[in-house]
Amino acid sequence: MTGQRTAPRSATPPVTTRRVAKAISKIEEGSKFSGGPIQFKGFRAKNEVSTATSSSKLPETMTTAKTATYGANGNVDPSNYAWARKHLSDEGYVVIPDILTPSEADHILARLWKAKESGEKRGDLTHMQHLDPNDSNIRVFYLLELDAVFRELIAHPVAVDLVKSVLGEDFLISNFTANIATPGSKSMALHSDQSIVVPDPWREVWAINCMFCLPDIYAENGATKYIPGSNKWTSRAEVPDNAPELLVPFEAKKGSMICMDARVWHTSGANVTQNVDRPLLFGYYTKPFLRQQVNWTAKLPQSIKDEVSDDMFKWLGLGAVANTGRTGDLRFLHVQYPDGEKAGRPESDGKEGPLLGGHDDRQEASV
Repeated sequence: MTGQRTAPRSATPPVTTRRVAKAISKIEEGSKFSGGPIQFKGFRAKNEVSTATSSSKLPETMTTAKTATYGANGNVDPSNYAWARKHLSDEGYVVIPDILTPSEADHILARLWKAKESGEKRGDLTHMQHLDPNDSNIRVFYLLELDAVFRELIAHPVAVDLVKSVLGEDFLISNFTANIATPGSKSMALHSDQSIVVPDPWREVWAINCMFCLPDIYAENGATKYIPGSNKWTSRAEVPDNAPELLVPFEAKKGSMICMDARVWHTSGANVTQNVDRPLLFGYYTKPFLRQQVNWTAKLPQSIKDEVSDDMFKWLGLGAVANTGRTGDLRFLHVQYPDGEKAGRPESDGKEGPLLGGHDDRQEASV
């Protein structure tokens, strides 16, 4: 048995590139986030809400999508969550400002550059030729393995709340990656996340993508572009020939989170600036019956499996039991058909079915 947890690892590999060194030195000058876990200050008690705002200036021409107010802009109350849930449900997306304070965003960005260095040193690819037209797009994979800060961020309470509002209480974390659009990067293919992994028709939402904005995001530096209303499309036949003309950029301030359902058609924007990087983090959450893009059981070392919370253990699919009849009717035959006639079918209670039950998943997995 290896049930005893170990302390999170704080050591990080040495930084060698000028860009990483510059980013880290900027943060270490005045940031209190020199290490350790992020506390998400906007989500403490009501009298502890941060009043920080974004420090960088957005272009005057920027038009920001309608947003709900959370975190640093005010108290987190049920009415705000209800509004965001409805907007996500109706429109297929929601933009929420101040999920992170500027200092938190800066800290995470520095850790991202370190994670990129760590991944490259062990041979991870940072450019995917089948995804991006040139190497100005930097991809960083396996973030949950590379740094504890990303395991904290993927479980941000607002992200989890919105995910549950669409996918239900049971979901999986399929992937968590970064796409850094540096100057000169171009757009990838137009797609919806659900269309990549599930054949049409797409009548229900089976996945949610939450993007964490580490700097200001706007059209010129490569904001993700989406087609409004495309969350209602159920097949590829509904994608119009003039789809590129319908694309609108998701523009948001530093520290914001953009959540969209997996049926929204979108693409990465082209970065036409001279010297502004656009790093975005993408948390991909799915229904529990969809196979994850990363096999976390195989990828994560035992030390990380031991230290994650029970919720994270379940969300990463690390247990021995999976997909065991959560929506099926598993009543005994004589209950389903009393007197030879079918009885009413009960609503699913969302609990794990009895196919492989009766054991503690986490205990079984640590044997």
